[in-house]
Amino acid sequence: MLGIDQLATTLSKGERSFTLRVAALELVSGEVLCVTGASGTGKTLFLELLSLLRAPEPPAGYHWTAPDRRRTDLARLWRFGARGTGLARMRGALFGFVPQAGALVPFLSVRANVALTQRISGRRDPARVAALLDRLGLNALADLPPSALSIGQRQRVSIARALAHRPAFVIADEPTAALDPAAADAVMRLLLDTAREDGAGVVLSSHDLARIEGLGPRRLEFVARELRPGLVRSEAREVRC
Repeated sequence: MLGIDQLATTLSKGERSFTLRVAALELVSGEVLCVTGASGTGKTLFLELLSLLRAPEPPAGYHWTAPDRRRTDLARLWRFGARGTGLARMRGALFGFVPQAGALVPFLSVRANVALTQRISGRRDPARVAALLDRLGLNALADLPPSALSIGQRQRVSIARALAHRPAFVIADEPTAALDPAAADAVMRLLLDTAREDGAGVVLSSHDLARIEGLGPRRLEFVARELRPGLVRSEAREVRC
């Protein structure tokens, strides 16, 4: 289980400042949580905090409780400068990331892109890569570079890469934003079905409330307001679906 308590970060540029706050949140493996909000409310920023790509501000609480009940203080890893193997190991074990545009490595083949998270996390499993390529309809494309793929195909490769190392959670940042409706529905089904088969939780952001309706029992909605000129605060509220 992931537990969050007073998670926050502030971005500043000149006289402008944007603060994101999440008061409390718990996530368990196998759960689907949708993250919504207007453009500029900090959805991507939250996903970066959640997936340990960005440091939270003190005194944020962020911890992981493993199935054997061992607890790891993730915020402490950042606070005390443990940005080497400890933080990287936890990031690799817990999270697989699906960015908006796929973000594949251009000089690697489809197969090598999918295997990349296994290499980084030290969990090499060629059979797992082969199974994901088959499950996501990528066998015929396995030796091609990303430049030879359509947008929808690149997103499927990104999903396979995010799942290849068997993370506890898949974090997806508007994974269907660049797709037409039919392709978006197909990619969403593949993401959720494949994650469900693995018992992985899914946290995904979206502008499209109609597409995510019914995916999970709750969603996290970010609402931003300007406290004074140049000072914006975005806070999350949990909405029951």
